[in-house]
Amino acid sequence: MPADGHAPALRDDLGNEPEGRMDTTALEAERPAPAAAASADVGRKAALYLGTVGAVVALDVVTKAAVEKALRLYEPVPVWGEVFRLTYIFNRGAAFGLHVGDSSRFIFLGLAVIAVLVLFFMYRSTPWSDRLRLIAIASVTGGAIGNLVDRVRSDRGVVDFLDFGLGTVRWPVFNVADIAVTVGAILLAISLWKEEQRNEHEERSAATG
Repeated sequence: MPADGHAPALRDDLGNEPEGRMDTTALEAERPAPAAAASADVGRKAALYLGTVGAVVALDVVTKAAVEKALRLYEPVPVWGEVFRLTYIFNRGAAFGLHVGDSSRFIFLGLAVIAVLVLFFMYRSTPWSDRLRLIAIASVTGGAIGNLVDRVRSDRGVVDFLDFGLGTVRWPVFNVADIAVTVGAILLAISLWKEEQRNEHEERSAATG
């Protein structure tokens, strides 16, 4: 035993340490630093959010521009008989024709701004691991921004053109932004329900454990 009280390192006949002995310094270097991993998650999260929002807004703007250029206002164009038509209209209300009178433009414009801000804070608090919720939030945000652009640029309202129904029984005409809001809301509800189920399972496990 050396004078300092520490046991000497095991070495072979040539003075080298055995191959099975791990260099703890090298092992620590291979482990990703928590700060670096967190930073990478933030980057991926932002890319998913901004990419989804951007894709929804771009698709909404492009389709509306094509409709305004190619179709005549209020003249249905059959795509699949009477079941699916393209009907270029302006909607001063909310999604699927919801209307609250002459002040609809400003009421829904204000609600859209508030919704986008609330959704942004939800995005900030959502971890990268919950991709379903991130996609849901981004989809609703993209749809809200798409219709918000219409309300800002024109007092005529939002451009709608997807027209489904049968004869005189028809669903309110809608657009790509409305689809994104609806699908995103459904995904968000599923994500929140799954989170509630996990929390209930953890509480039961803690109670029985």
